[in-house]
Amino acid sequence: MRLLLAEDDDMLGSSMQKALKLAGFQVDWVKDGAAVLSQVADSHDALLLDLGLPELDGLQVLQALRQRGQHLPVLIVSARQTVEDRIGGLNRGADDYITKPFDLNELIARLHALIRRNQGRSQPVLNFGTLQLDPIRREAWLAGQGLELSQREFDLLEHLMERPGTVLSREQLEARLYGWQEEVASNAIEVHLHHLRRKLGSDWIKNVRGVGYKLVDASAARPAP
Repeated sequence: MRLLLAEDDDMLGSSMQKALKLAGFQVDWVKDGAAVLSQVADSHDALLLDLGLPELDGLQVLQALRQRGQHLPVLIVSARQTVEDRIGGLNRGADDYITKPFDLNELIARLHALIRRNQGRSQPVLNFGTLQLDPIRREAWLAGQGLELSQREFDLLEHLMERPGTVLSREQLEARLYGWQEEVASNAIEVHLHHLRRKLGSDWIKNVRGVGYKLVDASAARPAP
């Protein structure tokens, strides 16, 4: 899952970016409100928004995003702790509010819950046919057997399982798997898909020539023993 982090404090922003990456998120970090509005993308799954940003404060950013019709889940992360501050942020369009200092595990749990709700699901584990994937524990199973996946393979499978049957372009997959500062080889997605197919079986991921890739339920096509 890919996040946009808006935090102007260098020490806090750096530590949050590192910790969230260790938890399996791709994190793009900006330091002012104007950068949020110019850099937010459809590939972001959620926005972590500080209120005390320079240029445009967090509430101005939030109001602008909602006026533009962007429904990106927003989690305010702020040192402003009064009830009035929390109510004001939620009434401006935020989906959740957590105060600084915060517990990292609580922040991660709130992010997963926000993203689940935005995707229209309540269960923490993704299920498709005999495939199961737990984004929080970062574990996956095929027909009850654990899968040994690299970080990129796991992230790729997660993105495909969030939209089963939907054709996703290479550009969409790259945007989800890689952050701004990462160099991406021209065949990186194809390499990860090749390794993933070897572990799942070739029938699970279909190539739609000239368009992209989609996840199909290969278990449904197999005859019962």
